[in-house]
Amino acid sequence: MSVRIPTGRPRHLVAGAALALLLAGCGGAPAPAPSVTAPATAPVTSAPAAGATALAGSRPERVVIPALDVDGAMMDLGLQDDGTMEVPPDGTTAGWYSLSPTPGEIGPAVLAAHVDWKGEPGVFFRLRDTEPGDEVQVRRADGTTAVFTVDRVEQYAKDSFPSDAVYGDVDRAELRLITCGGEFDDGSGDYEDNIVVYAHLTGTV
Repeated sequence: MSVRIPTGRPRHLVAGAALALLLAGCGGAPAPAPSVTAPATAPVTSAPAAGATALAGSRPERVVIPALDVDGAMMDLGLQDDGTMEVPPDGTTAGWYSLSPTPGEIGPAVLAAHVDWKGEPGVFFRLRDTEPGDEVQVRRADGTTAVFTVDRVEQYAKDSFPSDAVYGDVDRAELRLITCGGEFDDGSGDYEDNIVVYAHLTGTV
């Protein structure tokens, strides 16, 4: 996975800006990483809308999705020299885009992981099976666990990825989980689609 980030922009998109997500290489070892166009600095946001009270910033350490038996360690994903986002080095670790809000802060926190890797299931192998109402827990460095409830699960062709919906400003603490999906193109070595789970903060443990 790789993400191209324009510099000098808000950390998550102002609604209406047009950016493209080009996630690729979620499946094979030698394939290139997915590319996401996303912003790089945090805007000023308003008070949270309906949902749990937003939290202070604290980096995520694990992501747990009980319904999918997911329990994965987290790493920070920053920017590489070419302006693309760093990606997990294998299929066993999920990544948090560290220029997005931390999970529990106001705004859309972005987590990404491979669907598979070198023929083995990745952390988000079953992400497409997530259902509205499922719980996503993100354990944070400050000892708290931010609990999110899934609102919806979407599948998008890579050439029609809705960047505004994924990265656009929101007035409450939300979460985006992203991986590859759809058919695998043997020619390109990439999946044709992306799976995106949208969730919002509903509690803290």
